[in-house]
Amino acid sequence: MNSRDLILARVRSAVAGAPDVEVPRAYRGVTGDVTPAGGDRLIDLLAERLRDYRAIVHVVPEAEIASVVEEALTRRKIGRLVVPDGLPPAWLERESRDREPYATVGDDPELSAADLDGVDGAITGCAVAIAETGTIVLDAGPGQGRRALTLLPDYHLCVVGAGQIVAGVPDAVARLSPERPLTWISGPSATSDIELNRVEGVHGPRTLEVVIAR
Repeated sequence: MNSRDLILARVRSAVAGAPDVEVPRAYRGVTGDVTPAGGDRLIDLLAERLRDYRAIVHVVPEAEIASVVEEALTRRKIGRLVVPDGLPPAWLERESRDREPYATVGDDPELSAADLDGVDGAITGCAVAIAETGTIVLDAGPGQGRRALTLLPDYHLCVVGAGQIVAGVPDAVARLSPERPLTWISGPSATSDIELNRVEGVHGPRTLEVVIAR
């Protein structure tokens, strides 16, 4: 008898005759807690968590999306902006002709990695956003584009609707399809070396800016 067999034999001897114990399985599941248009609790929590991750966050009425997007792009001095198919045109409506114009770049045919690295940023929508973890999930649906569009440019501007915000991860998973290419974003790309020096922009955009529409 080796050591493993000896240990297991002693365990079996110790529990022999012990009654079966019911193990509670009260794992957290889908809560159904979703932010309706105009809701505040999950919106505020999502904004707080995103700011903890050093993202730039704006919480605005839906009617102000275009003006906030324009101000963000002007402040960032965006010259060339990647725009995926299906993005609502209203988000890019110019409200001030006095601002510096920027060029929009499509992804059909697909841009090369070098082309994406050379643009100033990308704008997308999202599939769902998780308030508890401050996570935005993209699934390559309309207005989101393929994963490379938000990983290679140094700046990502994302618009989140109130109806896309859920409480926790189980709620988000219930909304998502496992057959879609999912990108989970919790703030700008960041990593740390062995001395815990934080470095941003290594695995994705250095700057994440989020517009949350109430």
